[in-house]
Parts: sequence; structure tokens; C-alpha cells
Amino acid sequence: MADRQEQVLDAAIRVLGTRGLRQLTHRAVDTEAGLPLGSTSNLFRTRDALVDGVLRRLVQVETGAWHALAADLPPGDAAAFTAVLGHLLRDLTGEGRVIVLARYALFIEAAFHPQLRERIGVARQELERWGVPLMASLGVPDPAAGFGMLLSLIDGLLSNQLAHDDPTFDPEAAIGTLLRGLLG
Repeated sequence: MADRQEQVLDAAIRVLGTRGLRQLTHRAVDTEAGLPLGSTSNLFRTRDALVDGVLRRLVQVETGAWHALAADLPPGDAAAFTAVLGHLLRDLTGEGRVIVLARYALFIEAAFHPQLRERIGVARQELERWGVPLMASLGVPDPAAGFGMLLSLIDGLLSNQLAHDDPTFDPEAAIGTLLRGLLG
């Protein structure tokens, strides 16, 4: 992805994650990125193109986080996976909260726009291509179903923590419980 395009999309994610979808305009992104007016429009002619670009960038950022998560994990170590994933979730509800809020804004919009819902489905398939083998390496008997449950748990944990900042947030307890159940 070109540097300027990445700069614009990162600014769009910040707009989306701090102000919501209604405020995601070409002008707002230009201002957030510190670029001359019209810069975003030159790269993304329509709002749909901008939203699609934001979704692609979110997938890139979040997939990168998942890859970094798995890079140092010993194969088959559910306890290490739980600890690292817990750390990631704490980051995503702290410094990384804008990314999660931007993704959730797109998810809500997808409920009303079938094309966006379809694009989110494609993005989820990309994540599954990476995550299902990871679940298999942990010994989960049905890795696809297990990964789906893990994603659902993660989304629930994130949304609850973002909606109500609980100082005792302990994602490892829920993740560990799920993995123990999946592993039998």
C-alpha cells in the first residue's frame, strides 16, 4: 500500500474510531491526516471506496497483530497463547481502542448494507485462513468451529470492556476456559 494511501486510511480509521461513521467524510479525513483538501477524494473517489479502503486497512492492521501474536508462540502451547491473546485484548481496549471502535462502526453499518457485509465476510475468510491452522496446532479437534468461537468470545470481551471499562478486566480467564472446553 502506498505511503500516502496508508496515511489517508489510518486517518480515516482515527475519524471512524473516534467520531463514528457519520463523521467519516473526505474532508474530515483530509483534516485528520493534515493533508490539503481533496487529497482523500483523489485516492478514494466515493464514500463507498473510502469505506472499502478502511476495511482493507483494518484487515491489514488486525491481521498483522494476529501474525505478531503467533510469531513467538511455541507450537501447541495453549497457556502461552492465552497469555499473549490476553495481552493483545488489553492493548485493543487501551491504546488500540480506536481500531476496534472503527471495526465495530463498520460492522454496525454492514447490518444495513449487504455489499459491506459481503466484504466483511471476505475479510473474515482471510483471518480464518490464518487462525484455523493456529487452532489446529493447539490441538483443537474442530479448528474451524473453535476459531469461530474464539472470535465471538474476543468480540464479546472487547465490546463489553469498551462499553464499560472494568479495571479488573481479565480476558485470560475467559480465553483459558474456552480453550480448555475446546480441547476437552
